[in-house]
Amino acid sequence: MTNYWKQKDIPHKGWILIDVIDVREDNQTEYETEYESCMMCGNERIRFVHVVEHSQYNESLRVGCVCAEKMTNDYLNPRKLEQKLRNRASRRVNWKNKEWKFSLKGNRYIKQDGHLITIFRDKKTNKYKVSIDQTLVKKYLTL
Repeated sequence: MTNYWKQKDIPHKGWILIDVIDVREDNQTEYETEYESCMMCGNERIRFVHVVEHSQYNESLRVGCVCAEKMTNDYLNPRKLEQKLRNRASRRVNWKNKEWKFSLKGNRYIKQDGHLITIFRDKKTNKYKVSIDQTLVKKYLTL
């Protein structure tokens, strides 16, 4: 297990947070997820990877939230960005559990945040389409 905190040739401060990544893909279970290890402390099973860079180090490091906070000396943004990803993942999971209704034409619909979302099958292509407030979304769905 690597512990860069103990290595003197790697800067411990002055890093810049570049990105935060959720390594769990859509529809992937906890057991299917390929978690990462923190490159700084070696902590395993990191789902939300913080990518940091330093002007005196020629590669990016992929670390956990606590190490990102220490390395960037920013105890607000790494956690805030990770929380945004956690909330997004939670909304995606909960979206599937919402109760859809059926229209008179047999299409599924739901009212969400003041918008009417409808899913219907295109008669010509036999593919599913979505409309939001009766405006067609130009992306086909695979259900």
